[in-house]
Amino acid sequence: MTGRWVRAAAGGLLAGAVLTGTAGCSDDGDNPVSGAVSEAASAVASAAEGVTDAASEAADKAERQMAEIKDGVDAGDEVELGDPATDSDGRTTVPVTVRNTDDKARSFAIQVRFEDGDGKLLDAVVLTISDVPAGKPGDGTARSTHKLSGSVTPSVASALRY
Repeated sequence: MTGRWVRAAAGGLLAGAVLTGTAGCSDDGDNPVSGAVSEAASAVASAAEGVTDAASEAADKAERQMAEIKDGVDAGDEVELGDPATDSDGRTTVPVTVRNTDDKARSFAIQVRFEDGDGKLLDAVVLTISDVPAGKPGDGTARSTHKLSGSVTPSVASALRY
């Protein structure tokens, strides 16, 4: 019985200490700096959530578009991306060149991902380059669906020749 009493008392003391520590750190509205920091952190978190949601939705849409292509052949090795730039609307663009290695004219669908410096997805789009002559290159430009800031790195997520 003594062991139970000691464990119960220790548990009660621990709970009391946690509650006291929490009350000491709460924002009771008396500290305007603490409130402003809290509001700023909340705004940053909301903005980041919005970007994450937009990127996730764009990636899902791009996946659905690629899945709609019937009889496509993997063409990842036939795609080359240029250097990213920012257009007059503030959106990230990247030149895309495909080389049709088939013996007749083909079209290409290229899913381009835009990531930040840490590899976090910012956006995804599908670019179609139609009727590329046999043995010839075809060019297009992938453009982000919204403004992207900071360092942006484009990559080919998938490419189909059809």
